[in-house]
Amino acid sequence: MTKVLIVDDSKFSQKITYSFLNQYLEDIEFVFAGDGEEGLHKFNEAKPDYMIVDLLMPKLRGQDLIEKVKQIDREAKVIVLSADVQNRVREVVEKMGVLSFINKPLDEKKAREIANIIGNGARGR
Repeated sequence: MTKVLIVDDSKFSQKITYSFLNQYLEDIEFVFAGDGEEGLHKFNEAKPDYMIVDLLMPKLRGQDLIEKVKQIDREAKVIVLSADVQNRVREVVEKMGVLSFINKPLDEKKAREIANIIGNGARGR
């Protein structure tokens, strides 16, 4: 079973992301974190196959979370789902080796893109 950690300070965004992905993916276990610090803790605890990370969060920004996670596991599979669309931020995050950078709000097309990334990775095991 593939495990996906959703890190977003908005419970509403967490629910939307879960609802969309749950439609397109099977055999997925979802884990949730409400900020970057909790996300780092859950990453270490749950050992997810994929992380979906918002960038604008309290306590530990998404960008800093990704950096810490990549120090722990260089091969960590991270998808950014954020309203932060600054080119400078996007370039820095993409250089960290994220699988994809998707702008909020999440819709059917973007959800299918994420599901394809996760689904193809899960089937490739």
